[in-house]
Amino acid sequence: MKNLIILCIVICAACTQTETSKINIAQWRGENRDGIYNETGLLKSWPKAGPDLIWETDTIGHGYGSPVVTSDKVFVNGEIDSVSHLFAFDLTGNLLWASPNGKAFMGEGFSASFPGSRSTPTIVNNLAYAISGLGRVACYETETGAEKWAIDMLADFNGKYNYFGFAESPLVDENRIFCLPAGKDTNIVALDRFTGETLWISKGLSDTASYCSPMIINLPTRKILVTFTIHNLLGLDAATGELLWSHKQKIKQFNQPSNTPIFKDGHLYYVQPDGNGAVKLALADDGTSITEVWAEPSQAGTFTGFVIKDGKIFNTTGKLKMEIRDINSGQITDSLRVKSGSVITADNMIYCYSDNGSVNLINTTDSVNIVSKFKIKKGTKEHFSNPVIKNGVLYIRHGNTLLAYNIKQE
Repeated sequence: MKNLIILCIVICAACTQTETSKINIAQWRGENRDGIYNETGLLKSWPKAGPDLIWETDTIGHGYGSPVVTSDKVFVNGEIDSVSHLFAFDLTGNLLWASPNGKAFMGEGFSASFPGSRSTPTIVNNLAYAISGLGRVACYETETGAEKWAIDMLADFNGKYNYFGFAESPLVDENRIFCLPAGKDTNIVALDRFTGETLWISKGLSDTASYCSPMIINLPTRKILVTFTIHNLLGLDAATGELLWSHKQKIKQFNQPSNTPIFKDGHLYYVQPDGNGAVKLALADDGTSITEVWAEPSQAGTFTGFVIKDGKIFNTTGKLKMEIRDINSGQITDSLRVKSGSVITADNMIYCYSDNGSVNLINTTDSVNIVSKFKIKKGTKEHFSNPVIKNGVLYIRHGNTLLAYNIKQE
């Protein structure tokens, strides 16, 4: 009997430990940063006026960063009186708290036309992580908004932001959070996500920061941190910061790498606004090298992301169309006339939030066509944010306004 009691205690402790160590994460462009939202039972068409608006708020100030949604809260970066803030709302749109994160990026010259937040927060269990446009990285308690720690990439790591500020959305893996100060000798850093203490510093290639949010490749032998600087795609050992490989970029002044790469079946894909365009790279089994499979410089996309679905790459271009290319050959197999914009996918449909404010629902099953669309008429400045889908709700951020639409089938 005594042994049975001990066995029960051990099993309970193991279960508790497993539950405690389980990581629930809400982040940029979905669970794997690839624009795929694992939702089902969504509407396959919308009324002419669009799906039902559940709630809205116009309190989040200037910004372009997308929201992220957990089981009970919505988080978004914004601005109040030129100060960056992380906002938390409940699922009915009530403001729970708004915590400051240093001065907001307000720009100079042409960049002053695009003020406010640039990135999307990352939520891991009961902690929220946010990066301001001026490089302040902060960790908050999700329940109260209390700040636990913060670092300044400019002051603490001799960093340097790009013309439109720091735009990366924080990447968390295990106990690490990664960021790119872009200092000459402090190019990429890993911090302890619980304390903010430095774990490693990588010189990388001493290149300037781009507008890309990084991603992680999980291999049996190692984890690889993948991100863009202006002139290079970089792969680093996530545990040590060792530079494993790089891939040179050809860019113009403002068309810098912005889209998070996607890793699928041993290959790394990216589509950038200019220069290299669309590229497929083969990753060595041990992650220490890459080999270019194909590159289509003429097939450049926009800075608003792409998705891979059914063996095809979907992205919009500056040519008033969506291009669909085969992932094996890189060649365009189809196209659709639609204004450039942010692209995500859920429940076998494509969603494109165009920069003219149109939200397009696109079917790709038999032929590529727009099934439904509606216009976002509320909010301020450009329509640059990525849409988010969670629990049958479509979230759209347009400047100072956040809107929540019901897209769940009855």
